[in-house]
Amino acid sequence: MKTHHYIFLTTALFVILFYNENVGLNLGILGILYAILTVFRTDEKNRTRDFLILFVTSILSSVAFAWYGDFASFLAVVISLLLLSYRSRNRRMKILFLLPVFVVNCFTFICRFFSFDTWLPKTKNSGLGQKMVAFILIPLIFVSIFFGIYSAGSNHFASIFTDYEWDINIWQLLCISVLGFFIAFNFWNYSVDKNIYKQNHNLDNEFSTQHKIQKPTYSFLDLNSERMSGVISFFCLNVLLVFFIITFNYEQFYEIVKTPNQLSEETHERVGAVITSIVMAIVVIMFYFKSNFNFDPKAGLMKILVKIWIVLNATLVISAMLKNSEYIINYGFTYKRLGVYAFLILSLIGLILTFIKIHKKKTNAYLFNSMTWFFYGTILACSYINWGGIITSHNMKRSDFAINYHLESINFSQKYLLKYAEEKQNKGLKKEVLEKINNEKSSTFLSKVLYYETIRK
Repeated sequence: MKTHHYIFLTTALFVILFYNENVGLNLGILGILYAILTVFRTDEKNRTRDFLILFVTSILSSVAFAWYGDFASFLAVVISLLLLSYRSRNRRMKILFLLPVFVVNCFTFICRFFSFDTWLPKTKNSGLGQKMVAFILIPLIFVSIFFGIYSAGSNHFASIFTDYEWDINIWQLLCISVLGFFIAFNFWNYSVDKNIYKQNHNLDNEFSTQHKIQKPTYSFLDLNSERMSGVISFFCLNVLLVFFIITFNYEQFYEIVKTPNQLSEETHERVGAVITSIVMAIVVIMFYFKSNFNFDPKAGLMKILVKIWIVLNATLVISAMLKNSEYIINYGFTYKRLGVYAFLILSLIGLILTFIKIHKKKTNAYLFNSMTWFFYGTILACSYINWGGIITSHNMKRSDFAINYHLESINFSQKYLLKYAEEKQNKGLKKEVLEKINNEKSSTFLSKVLYYETIRK
């Protein structure tokens, strides 16, 4: 099939799946179809390991959305499919260019749509497809646009059509068709600006030969002064960090026990300070080791000090994890407390990647390229796993289990709340949970969230 075939086919599928429906199972189905069609359209040379992994994650993300239908799984579907489409045509392009490429294509949609020669077939003979586009599709688009304009400007004009009862919701059908076409067009017919191609080499993970030449980074400092500046800076930062770790751990583990609210505020403030410290630490290392010092034979002492600083920062992260664990043991699970783990783990990964960058002489872009994939993995983990169920199943074992909090603020906890209601013979809770389940189950087939279909009343 040609590009226009994919565009019109997926537009038609979008209309069929979403007309008179809410977002639910239909988006999961559409995501799977997009992923499968992308595989068929992709050249054999571009079906790399990354592409195949993204194909699998696109399918799993679509299934996750059909199962949960929440924002995390929606984000996972969108990112997975965009990455899949991007990799299907640009196997060597850096993933950091994904966002600017698709943002630019969305803003240039109108111009690219009217460039018919770039996406419609060029044939000398007038085929059926060409006639349908010329005689039906293009006139229909123009008529629909001006119909909306004229209806807004004249009630009598609008009444000519609205006085009749139609089985079809024209406005909804038109909006869905436009949205479906917009998505399909940008997915199958996006373009990468030549300037982005030219900048791709700047995000390589390895240094080029010119960066290996020893020369000062700044005109106001010679190489020896710059090197000594790094040694003094990292020695002082190591001393400072050792004292901070001592005071940080004393405040966390040895101070007088405080109220839950005070402990919560202080824990989040300290974790925020730790994460900020880690980010700034990585920025400082990137400042010194962006090019020449990676290959400076006299920078051995500075590299040792940097590695010590990375290890000390990792110790700080582990201390924050231990405090968060103690907090959870005492007061139970919440989304925020699990989120603290996620951010701290990402910080630890960032430190490990920074250590690898120094040890193996990688570019600063290596950190961004690698961390992008870890952030994507975090989104997938958020979408695939029922964190609400995990939170509720653990907290319901506690004597201070907050029923209303888990009923109103925790998603996909209904299975465990029903179990808890049965164990405690709480008829009021059971009634509320069953009402929520019945409301979800009453949706039409394509609008369903499969999670609720698996709950036995």
